[in-house]
Amino acid sequence: MSSTELRRTALDATHRALGATMTDFAGWDMPLRYGSERDEHVAVRTRAGLFDLSHMGEITVTGAQAAELLNFALVGNIGSVKPGRARYTMICREDGGILDDLIVYRLGETEAASCHYMVVANASNAQVVLDALTERAAGFDAEVRDDRDAYALLAVQGPKSPGILASLTDADLDGLKYYAGLPGTVAGVPALIARTGYTGEDGFELFVQPEHAVELWQALTEAGEGAGLAPCGLSCRDTLRLEAGMPLYGHELTTALTPFDAGLGRVVKFEKEGDFVGRAALTEAASRAEQNPPRVLVGLVAEGRRVPRAGYQVVAGGEVVGEVTSGAPSPTLGKPIAMAYVDPAHAAPGTAGVGVDIRGSHEPYEVVALPFYKRQK
Repeated sequence: MSSTELRRTALDATHRALGATMTDFAGWDMPLRYGSERDEHVAVRTRAGLFDLSHMGEITVTGAQAAELLNFALVGNIGSVKPGRARYTMICREDGGILDDLIVYRLGETEAASCHYMVVANASNAQVVLDALTERAAGFDAEVRDDRDAYALLAVQGPKSPGILASLTDADLDGLKYYAGLPGTVAGVPALIARTGYTGEDGFELFVQPEHAVELWQALTEAGEGAGLAPCGLSCRDTLRLEAGMPLYGHELTTALTPFDAGLGRVVKFEKEGDFVGRAALTEAASRAEQNPPRVLVGLVAEGRRVPRAGYQVVAGGEVVGEVTSGAPSPTLGKPIAMAYVDPAHAAPGTAGVGVDIRGSHEPYEVVALPFYKRQK
């Protein structure tokens, strides 16, 4: 494969047969939408949607000191994650800048497999994370393995997803908590069944061998037919996560920001034993954030119809007070919405006089608390 050739998932032919509009995403040829992205978004909010997320980067960490390595390499306390559970965390540079946000699964219930973890990185950062973990593994009795080609990843999301999946598996879905994963069989296919989600809805992620991806997609499609399951692309995944106030790397999270700048200082666990990469810089960042609060990530809801985009300036009283990180029309609210970092003085919900500079015109926006949407449980 040439360096310019896009990678294709095991479901590539399936997407094309469904008439998907394909796009280059982090070097992968991925489905952007199959028809109307609004319809796909509404399907996930009201029924269920089926996603191909095989572009995500799986990295396996094993060995007697796997937990110690991850505690050193990442900002979270991975040693305290119990088997079958998952944790949201970050990997930072020595200067505290965010390299990526991650989900780490601890796999295996037996003593022999007790030091077995799967780190899931964003597609755009998978190689960076792999390289950093490999470098940081020096001196630890642990192995870091690139397993990006070992998995296909399907996700079924939405209020009807538990019923759809339950019809195909004997796994205890009721007992599968949020941010957990268990091995099981779905439609006869061995899978790691996880429940993390990136849409604001209940749902499941299914890690399977690539050769089983097509049969599993077809089984889920058939099982979801009566429930209104729809195939969904990356476009609606973005509007769903935006409504749910979930950060996207490259937008709300970058190497220019520490977790404290991003309002996610809670993921940094200073109380864990031993040193970790970025500890000194993050200690300073935490202290700095306390004394001089950084810009705050807020929600903005348009009063008009113009859509703000990443990089647009947030203004108040003729001054620039922030910057939009993500923006799109919200199918659920029926208005354009955005996430933006703004000065603390303008961050309180209901703050008056805030606008977004859209091509020279200051469009009025309401400051709201995140998320824009929260599902009824």
